Amino acid sequence: MMKRRYENDEVDVVIVGAGAAGGVLAKELSEAGLKVVVFDAGPKRDPQKDFASDELAMKNLGWQETRIVDGQDPLTMGHNNSGRGVGGGTVHFTGVFLRFHDVDFKARSWDGVAEDWPISYEDLAPYYDRIEKEIAVSGPKHFPWGNYHGPYPYPEREPLSPNAYMFMNGCDKLGIESVVPPLAILSAPFEGRPPCINRGFCNQGCMPDAKFSTLIVHIPKAIQAGAEILADCTVTQVLMGKDGRAQGVEFVHEGTTYSQKAKLVILSAYVVETPRLLLHSANSSFPDGLANSSGWVGKAFMTHSSHDVYGKFDHEIRLYKGTPVLATTQAFYRTNENHSFVRGYTLHAHGARPVEFVNGISKSSEGLLWGEKLREKVLDYNYYGRITLVGEVLPNENNTITLADEKDEYGVPRAKVTFSYGENDQSLISHAVGKMGDIIQAAGGKVEFVVPDTAHLMGGCRMGDDPFQSVVNSYGQSHDIDNLFICDASVFVTSGAGNPTNTVMAIALRTADYIKEKMKRLEL
Repeated sequence: MMKRRYENDEVDVVIVGAGAAGGVLAKELSEAGLKVVVFDAGPKRDPQKDFASDELAMKNLGWQETRIVDGQDPLTMGHNNSGRGVGGGTVHFTGVFLRFHDVDFKARSWDGVAEDWPISYEDLAPYYDRIEKEIAVSGPKHFPWGNYHGPYPYPEREPLSPNAYMFMNGCDKLGIESVVPPLAILSAPFEGRPPCINRGFCNQGCMPDAKFSTLIVHIPKAIQAGAEILADCTVTQVLMGKDGRAQGVEFVHEGTTYSQKAKLVILSAYVVETPRLLLHSANSSFPDGLANSSGWVGKAFMTHSSHDVYGKFDHEIRLYKGTPVLATTQAFYRTNENHSFVRGYTLHAHGARPVEFVNGISKSSEGLLWGEKLREKVLDYNYYGRITLVGEVLPNENNTITLADEKDEYGVPRAKVTFSYGENDQSLISHAVGKMGDIIQAAGGKVEFVVPDTAHLMGGCRMGDDPFQSVVNSYGQSHDIDNLFICDASVFVTSGAGNPTNTVMAIALRTADYIKEKMKRLEL
């Protein structure tokens, strides 16, 4: 039997998922004096003992459980778009820490597509400030796009990688502005953690702890404040009372089922597992799933188009050198009347370890590459440069997270993830691929591979003021169940055109402030 501090107690808060949002919530709520228990389906790792500079071994940092995929453009699931274990996806993300722009929150108002968020950039701005200061984000002296132009808490990273210099050179020749991106990676010592030494294995977990994750920043502070972290515990059900309010959760650890009572339940299990848990927790009072009177649970989830363009040069680039992303441009972020699409995208100079490179070019749009021909290309690995797209994908209610007929080892139906690009998405991708090719050619390279890909997941439990058209309010509080909150990327209304982690954490900090105030007033 597992030992638990609050086994027979009703705690103040249960949090399901210890990733970007769950880590922030755990720290903030426990430091406010609340009794907090956090569950994660994966392990709690020690970076110095459990991480390795090994691409294949570190695949286990992503969610590896089976998911059913469908649609015209079925997604590849796993390491590229989800985490498993305490710290979640922050353990293996690239560390890119962009803010959303004001236009990201007002797609309907600005461009007549999707829906507006119930919050604005101004609502999140103070929370972006707090998060960036808390983790010592490094960034350029001046960031030319969006609403915030700097300065960042720590100076920008240097030196840059050869791939970043290639990207900046190509951009400069085309008159495209580019900068070093804001990164959740230290450029100087901070709170006992060392600055980055450019090992380059950010996506395999940072062994020296130079890159931020909630595993090494928020979770230890939460534990110090009294939170209990239960790793390797899979939550299978949100428990409901006869009064229609959440009572806690049921979870499985090493084959045994337990329960934990709580006054408040927060789901921070990310875009696939949060809707899955809500739908599976259906009962006679909520036959269509919890928090789903609107019918929007699991609907209109989004990804980012994330095509890679590889170009070959007559001199060495060595894609393995340095932090993966050390140069970026948002010159194409906003709607342009001369484009055949609305909204926009970010472009990154993005490094690649050898296995990632091989896996990518073997599945390029030029056709499957294998055997001797693949081997010949790989021998020239050091001569390739790479640019990666982060493209906005518009929400479509036919892109869904639902329950499949097949069940997992706990008897819970597996998630079925159905996704298809829309016409606007395809036009945006085509334009971005062309621009990436232009930059590589301007830098002296020749485009050889275009690799279709996606990254990040957002939406599926969108926030809104109208309970008939959304799942939660702007603080993540369910319209249907007042002591059930959802706080992760699933509450996004639109995907934006930049990496989402900073926005996820800012939303979590805002939600934490709301919960603290409500519980202080005994309103929850």
